[in-house]
Amino acid sequence: MTEASLHVVMPARLENLEALVAHVAECARGAGFDPKKISEVEIAAEEALVNVVNYAYQGEAGNVRVGCSLEEGDRFVIEIKDSGIPFDPLSQADPDISSDVLHRKIGGLGIFLIRKLMDDVSYRYDKGENVLTLEIRKGRGPSK
Repeated sequence: MTEASLHVVMPARLENLEALVAHVAECARGAGFDPKKISEVEIAAEEALVNVVNYAYQGEAGNVRVGCSLEEGDRFVIEIKDSGIPFDPLSQADPDISSDVLHRKIGGLGIFLIRKLMDDVSYRYDKGENVLTLEIRKGRGPSK
């Protein structure tokens, strides 16, 4: 495992969220990302992991696996896996952010934010696992 790669498994519980995000941030740091990009990576990872913690296992015990690596020299890839209920967060429509906050439907902002921060986001259900892949390029321009 290089300095810019990581694989960690923890129970999908709120008290592990900070440690999981810290692992991803350390991996991004090892990949040579600047502090602003590391913050973007942290926000996206946290939003994705909160969804796993809150919804994947519906109150039952279960693990979340997080892997990250620098690929092709500039592509930082985070892979989040859980064996909870199958759910494709990308199948949800973007929230209506133009309407009044008090009248908006709850939910969807986390995935919306992840899509804005990352260069690519994909989902697949593979061998009984939800797999959410987040990708950001080291050399891309200013934040979207």
